[in-house]
Amino acid sequence: MAALPEGPGQELVAFAHRLSLSDLPVDVIDRAKTCLLEAMGCGLFGSTQPWSQILLAEMTAEGAPGRSTVFGSPQAFAAPAAALINGTAIHGFELDDLIAESITHPAACVIPAALAAAEATGASGVRLIEAIVAGYEVMHRVGVALGTEPAKRGFHTTSLVAPVACAIAAGKVMQLDLNQLYSAVGLACSAASGVKSFAAGRGGGMVKRLHLGRSAEAGVRSGQLAARDFLGPPFALDSKFGLLEVFGGAGADPARLSRDLGHTWAMRDVWFKVFPICGWIQTPVMLLVEARGLRPRRAAEIKSVRVGVSAYAAKNNGEPAPIDTMGAQYSIPYCAAVALSGNPRDPRSFLSDAIADAETRALAARVEVFIDPEVEAVYPRQFGASVALELTDGTKYRRTAMECHGTPADPCSHEEHLIKFRTLGATVLDESTVGELARLIDATPTLASVRDLTAPLRSAVVSASERQKA
Repeated sequence: MAALPEGPGQELVAFAHRLSLSDLPVDVIDRAKTCLLEAMGCGLFGSTQPWSQILLAEMTAEGAPGRSTVFGSPQAFAAPAAALINGTAIHGFELDDLIAESITHPAACVIPAALAAAEATGASGVRLIEAIVAGYEVMHRVGVALGTEPAKRGFHTTSLVAPVACAIAAGKVMQLDLNQLYSAVGLACSAASGVKSFAAGRGGGMVKRLHLGRSAEAGVRSGQLAARDFLGPPFALDSKFGLLEVFGGAGADPARLSRDLGHTWAMRDVWFKVFPICGWIQTPVMLLVEARGLRPRRAAEIKSVRVGVSAYAAKNNGEPAPIDTMGAQYSIPYCAAVALSGNPRDPRSFLSDAIADAETRALAARVEVFIDPEVEAVYPRQFGASVALELTDGTKYRRTAMECHGTPADPCSHEEHLIKFRTLGATVLDESTVGELARLIDATPTLASVRDLTAPLRSAVVSASERQKA
């Protein structure tokens, strides 16, 4: 194929293709390892949830044997199936990372795509780190270039841009040549999909979890097809009828695909959730936990609660009476009630029994959500909030914050990341295996094969299965 002229889309893909570990600042490599740690913890916990179990059963029934590991399963699957299952598990409980400005969740798609493809091809740990960094970079840049119009119209921005990022990540570990990578991206652009009906307030079902799994699957499959010289349109990102034009319309800005490449890094903008809820709600929950003090408050102690957020969050996250886990995790009133009267860090606070609690629901119904102009001014670069809490004893608390704990402005410590990983991992694995995984993740750039990283996952599950049979 003749050389292709470079527009912003071509420049971004070419940059991702040539990216190597030696190009990366030390802090970016360290952040990639943290993203991998967080993703694997989220995936292990997510594998225990009903949606993950359903998907695992479906893929098992289809019979797709391969070399790629699935969280919580002794069976290895073909790479696209493993990426599908693991992506759904990582995104399975609103605990995975995100980048605020692009409104994207990279870990739950880029990492399962890179892992599955790396295991299938026997790629090294260095190639995995390169793929993760490249995938995050593309995910964020395509997201900001797309603009906010798709989200306003009801598209799920993450799942619009994720297939492209996953094709990049999979293509990196598969060592596609540049023209093959252009094809993989072109194929992946046609896999862009996902509407936010899950956030409409009438029950979210399980589909949002699937969005990231499907994106990871599409990225891996696009890479595999491109490796066999199945051709995709090489200008599909920013050409006429390309991804940006079709979904972003007049609000799209293709120049942002390649602006300051190699000088700014998406990895530095990643933030990690403290609470298993929507990103927009992290800040008000943090503030309300601070406001209530060391102990949970009874509803009778609370006179009034006001939460100020962006116009988008007020419109889409204001349902006071959610009917399922997805709805609860996206409800500002419900999350506020849990923050004041329960434990918002505990995933069990968002399961069916907790959602049905009459006192929590009554408190949620009293939470007033309003548009705060100061918060609106920084959205979507920051997910700020203001809260005003008044107790029946006359105590008043008011505070505004534009960043929550876990963001680059207020980062979690390494120990906090390890605690989260151990807590989530312990739902599936024994303590020694969780510790060994943490060690291997930290050593990823030195591993000759990614299979060395995933081996403890499968062997531990096999051992547990054998003990249960005995």
